[in-house]
Parts: sequence; structure tokens; C-alpha cells
Amino acid sequence: MKSYLKTKDFSVSQESFELLYDSDLEMLVTHPKPKNINPYYDSELYISHTDSKISFTDRLYQKVKQYSLKKKIQLIDNQIDKSKKLLDYGAGTGDFLAKANSLGFEGEGIEPNGKARAKAVEKGIELQEDITSLKVKKYDVITLWHVLEHLPDLNKRIGDIEALLEEKGTVVVAVPNYKSYDAKHYKQYWAAYDVPRHLWHFSKTSIIRLFDRHGFEVVSIRPMLFDSFYVSLLSEKYRGNKLYLINAFFVGLWSNISAYFSKEYSSLIYVIKKKN
Repeated sequence: MKSYLKTKDFSVSQESFELLYDSDLEMLVTHPKPKNINPYYDSELYISHTDSKISFTDRLYQKVKQYSLKKKIQLIDNQIDKSKKLLDYGAGTGDFLAKANSLGFEGEGIEPNGKARAKAVEKGIELQEDITSLKVKKYDVITLWHVLEHLPDLNKRIGDIEALLEEKGTVVVAVPNYKSYDAKHYKQYWAAYDVPRHLWHFSKTSIIRLFDRHGFEVVSIRPMLFDSFYVSLLSEKYRGNKLYLINAFFVGLWSNISAYFSKEYSSLIYVIKKKN
């Protein structure tokens, strides 16, 4: 695989990494892959595993997260008929699952990070460390909200998801899109590369081809409009820009405007079903 870009872990270790281009899948691969990934998550700065409201960025993230939770639940509710057995794969601190269960879903969640599971317990959500501990064996909806890019063995994990899904069930996957305007604008500073925690970096072709190999088809692709602003905010901070708020707003706005025509939004949600 050819080198696509060199970047680094801006949020935790400051270590350098390379992104290699997989031409078969139109996907980027983080190199080298750490033998032990856990230390790269073991930081209060890593916001996906915290409920921090300390900085302005944290507070903004939390407000957008609450709005996004409602939209996510509306999306999955539209995909099912009666039964509401839900698995949230990579459930973080349990916010999505707590909200879904409060609205009538029968949800379970998987989260390997111990600190995140502990925070979920404070919200009344008991998450499982891995698939082997799940109580239900088949689910109507399996969600992976910015999780697929973290999983070490893609084909095995997609196979696991297939085995856990009801025949007419739905998989919902949200991932960053390295073909977006903001990714091209920020290059090595693009916060959604988030190496080495993000092992894979997807295009639309990547997701379609990966899931096709396991007998799935992508039936719908939807934008995550707020991601371009939040990712731009972090990217500007990584560049050391003191005017990061102003610049991030305009880059995020332009990314969404350009994506209206190209359909290459900063992050995308894929609604995926088994082929008939």
C-alpha cells in the first residue's frame, strides 16, 4: 500500500503515524498499529470516553451530542416495525443507550473501556465488556456510532455483527469521511484521523464494499452536519490557531455547502441491511 499522508496523535501521545492507501477498498489504514491500544484511550482529554464540560469545546460537544441523540433515535425507530431489541456496539459512557431505553427500546451495549463502563453505571446503564457477555442473541438494530474505525479486525467484527442481527434487522454505522472538504483542507491536522485510535479511515466505497462481502447492502446514506464544525474546531486547535472558533465555523460551513453538491460530508451515517 502506498503512503497517503503522515500525521500524529494530537490529543494524547504526540506520536507520529502514517496513513496507507488501500486501493481495493478506497480506504486508509493507520500504520503502525499499536500492539497495545489501551494507553491511547487512557486520558481524560479523550472526550468520547468522558462527559467533560470543562472547556468551551467540551460544552459545545455536549450540547450537540444531546441534539444528535434525538435524531439518532428517530432514525433507528424508522427502521423497525414492532420489536425494539437494540445493541449499541461501542457504547461509550452510555448516553445513546440510556436515551433509547427511556423511549421504549430494549437495549444492551458493548464497551471495552473500563472507565467508560463505570461512567455508564452512574447513569443506570450496565454495559458488557465484549460480545460473549450479551444476554440477547439476536437484535433488530445494531448501531455503531463512530466505532467501526476503532475495531482491530474489520472482517471478524462485521461477521460478529451479522451473527447477532435478526434476518430483517438493520445495522447503522456512522464514520468520518476522509474524502470530505474539511479532511482535504486540514490534511495532517484533520482531527477525525485521530490516530492511532482510528485504525481505518473510510470512504463511501469502503463501507459499501466491506459490508457487501458479508451479504449486506447499504440502503441509505445520510449526513452528520454538525461533525464538520466540531472536527474543524479541533483541527484548528491542532494547528495552533488562536482564532480557531471563527475559522472552524467558516470551514465547517463551507464543507457542508460543498458536500450538498458532492455528497462527501465530514461524517456519514450508513443504513445497512442484509441482502434478500
